[in-house]
Amino acid sequence: MSGGLDRRVVTPAMVPVAVTTKRTDRPGRVRYALVGNGWRSTVYLRLGAVLPDMFDVVGVVTRRPEPGEAIERDFGVPTYRTIEELLQQQHPEFVVLSVPWPLTPELTRTLVAADVPVLAETPPAPDVDGMHALWSDVGTADLVQIAEQYALMPLHAARLAIVREGVIGTPTSAHVSSTHLYHAVSLLRSHLGLGITPATVSAVEWSAPLVDPITPTGWTHDTTPKELTSVLATVRFAGDRVGLYDFTDNQWWNPLRPDRMTIRGSHGEIHDESVVRMADPVTPVVSRIERAVTGIGMNYEGTDLTHLSFEGRVVFRNRFEGGRLSDDEIGVAELLATMGAWTRGDGPAPYPLAQGLHDHRVGLAVEEAARTGSAVVVEDEPWMEG
Repeated sequence: MSGGLDRRVVTPAMVPVAVTTKRTDRPGRVRYALVGNGWRSTVYLRLGAVLPDMFDVVGVVTRRPEPGEAIERDFGVPTYRTIEELLQQQHPEFVVLSVPWPLTPELTRTLVAADVPVLAETPPAPDVDGMHALWSDVGTADLVQIAEQYALMPLHAARLAIVREGVIGTPTSAHVSSTHLYHAVSLLRSHLGLGITPATVSAVEWSAPLVDPITPTGWTHDTTPKELTSVLATVRFAGDRVGLYDFTDNQWWNPLRPDRMTIRGSHGEIHDESVVRMADPVTPVVSRIERAVTGIGMNYEGTDLTHLSFEGRVVFRNRFEGGRLSDDEIGVAELLATMGAWTRGDGPAPYPLAQGLHDHRVGLAVEEAARTGSAVVVEDEPWMEG
């Protein structure tokens, strides 16, 4: 550029301006504390770091000082050794539990006794006896929600919006091949429009060779097939709606077993991003769910998901633009924002304890049916009453 032209350089510091000048609705700020310092905890910390106007992490409980020192150094968040110490110093709207399974029920009881709302990572208790005991102790407190973010992730949320609009009629069956057990059951129930209902589970499992090129520790550079276990289960819910569960070991990471989801209805079908339905009595048509992302080509707003559309209209909008978030992180952000609104009495509960317990109970039934080869019936659980 030359002469008297105004030189403007787009820098990372200017990117939020492109977001705020859209004037789209953004959630109010939530204040939460965190218990735990595992890999999953970093999602909640990162949200506070990249979107501080919406997420305020007021403190983290770590039993050992060394992880606490790392969190204070890397994220600038104060840490404490006990929940009691945290609550003496801070007043969060709610506390997120991101700890090993056996610790979750006891810490949930501690926070409920202190009258503090809880958002507990899945599952809320490890086994059936633990779930029964937890429900007996805190089930009526109306303080416990479960951190189930999958249905809030962009593509799932877009498909849910299309299903709820009635585009494919009444949903009758769904097939999830993506994530495991309670997460998959949650997706099946939500896309079938089901509450907490009895379920009959049948399953088979088998092993087969498969290359496993990447794990949570990184790329293996190993193309030798390994014997990995797959589970295929049918979940027949009350009301004759059927879920198909399909999962292979390490499918979360393995690119050779990509995500798949199908929802079949009385008037059409959604398969991944494709939607088929009748335009009129003699014309079946296919439309696609389209993803809009900035930062491609000559777009200088930075790489970010903006929205998903279907037939020219928005069916999901990213309320957290500017954070450069993954789909999983967007789901967690939606969960935190919904949890904050619920604690203030400004919105519905994100995922009540009863739902989290039920999804885990059905997930355990999948494992039992695969192990024994016999059908397993889930009914008459205490959280199903009423």
